[in-house]
Amino acid sequence: ITGFGRCGANTGAAAFGVVPDMINVAKQLTNGAVPMGAVVVTEAIYDAFMASDLPEHAIELPHGYTYSGHPVACAAALAALDVFERDNLAQQAGAVAVDFERLIHELKGSPHVVDIRNYGLAGAIQLAPRDGDPTIRPYEVGLAMWQAGFYVRWGGDTLQFGPPFKSPVSVLAEMFDRLGTELHSLK
Repeated sequence: ITGFGRCGANTGAAAFGVVPDMINVAKQLTNGAVPMGAVVVTEAIYDAFMASDLPEHAIELPHGYTYSGHPVACAAALAALDVFERDNLAQQAGAVAVDFERLIHELKGSPHVVDIRNYGLAGAIQLAPRDGDPTIRPYEVGLAMWQAGFYVRWGGDTLQFGPPFKSPVSVLAEMFDRLGTELHSLK
């Protein structure tokens, strides 16, 4: 669900105005097309590793990613990042997020809804358990939405949303309208 741009900025840290010492990235590098991971660190962190008394053949910054530096993954990452920048996807996500937030929160007060939360183009709706089972309602709604032509991820007691950055507002409105119908038909 997460990745570059979903918060309307290149990273969540940037959206919150935070400059982290270290950031881990993976599927957002290649848009999930090919496995790849990376660790991005400040110069101070990098220098601390490089200043150690390790032998020349030792790994300078052991970050543990299996797929780091594979040529196919690097090519996929460069292509994905080019599209991300060229199409201004973070800005597009930020623009769509305004309508996404309004539409998801319009479901407040619907049957079985315990909580609605979102940030940018990531959101979740927590549903009340039925007969002591917190997972059954999200499962039932997720299946019904799939049969209606919408993919809504479910897990535990929540429905989880991460729509495409270029989602037309009309499609989001149709999805949340259908979701409201499904919530009202639940036991």
